[in-house]
Amino acid sequence: MTTAVAAPFRFFSLQVVRTRRLGPSLVRVTFGGEELQHFFSDGRDQSLSLFVPHPHQSEPVVPVELGDGWWQAWRELPDDVRAVMRSYTLRALRRDPDEIDIDFVLHTPAGPASAWAAGATAGDRVFLLGPAIADNRAIRFRPPADTDLVLLWGDETALPAVSAILESLPAGQRARVWLEVHDAGDILDLTTEADAEITWLVQDETRAEGSPMALGALRDTQLPPAEHPYVWIAGESGSVKALRRHFVGERGIDRRRVTFVGYWRQGMTEEELRAAE
Repeated sequence: MTTAVAAPFRFFSLQVVRTRRLGPSLVRVTFGGEELQHFFSDGRDQSLSLFVPHPHQSEPVVPVELGDGWWQAWRELPDDVRAVMRSYTLRALRRDPDEIDIDFVLHTPAGPASAWAAGATAGDRVFLLGPAIADNRAIRFRPPADTDLVLLWGDETALPAVSAILESLPAGQRARVWLEVHDAGDILDLTTEADAEITWLVQDETRAEGSPMALGALRDTQLPPAEHPYVWIAGESGSVKALRRHFVGERGIDRRRVTFVGYWRQGMTEEELRAAE
């Protein structure tokens, strides 16, 4: 069976190795499989497509044998047959043995992927559409060589990417980071050699989602002086756009040095978001 699709990406048949609860809203699922020997990524904010089965299925249904024709064939399958597809960020890649980690946000009420992750056990099977080349277009964090200050903002869905970005920053790199979570129990100890100041924002459930609190925190913050800052923002689409306007319009940062990625949109499923694109 061929699992090749549009280069540099391919399908990987994987199984759950173990799971670990990171906090009230976060669970880490570790996947393994022989095909991971062909998985390569420079990490950071590497985007992936994960396919999980419906509750009544033992494995996800994806016509990977069709190569580039898989997408149309998958879309034509009945809703209760075709695998649930969701976008995630690679948290970590390890060798000997070959394993990857993906961190999931657990929602209430739970969506299909969140429900799957909450109940995942060793041996559960999934398909992953991921990179076969380490430097690929699904990595968005690309600070210019002259960057003297890295500015990062993310909500819980961007926490894996921010964690990996911080691990990739060299010693001495100045970084200012804001991370927004629903529960104080989801605050993690993050590792970095960078000169990083990390601010955790715990959402007030009585307030609107996302950007109002984040914008307030940013406007109240005096940034260190920098000639060539680089900004990376990811999370809920509306919040991301508001924060981009802040950095470009209010902070005067060159829009070409601002990377912004909407991982999800308030009130919309991933299927609805893809249909609207």
